[in-house]
Amino acid sequence: MAAERMTITVPSEMAAILRHSVEGGEYASTSEIVREALREWTRKRDSELRDLEALREAIKTGLDSGPGIPAEEVFAELRARYTAKS
Repeated sequence: MAAERMTITVPSEMAAILRHSVEGGEYASTSEIVREALREWTRKRDSELRDLEALREAIKTGLDSGPGIPAEEVFAELRARYTAKS
């Protein structure tokens, strides 16, 4: 995979955390940390997009299934059942 050099700006606190992680041997470079963060961000974004698509499909399935029952009717039936059991 080809690499492209980019310059980013981060708050001083984040820069200090990055440098500390590299100096502590946790990572070889700040670039390695940023690449790992971007991979995680990409996985999270892809997961959210899949969830959103599944939700859209469920909504479409519901809409395609025909007319629904008005909420007032559903609650009236539940109240009637509750009253009958009391």
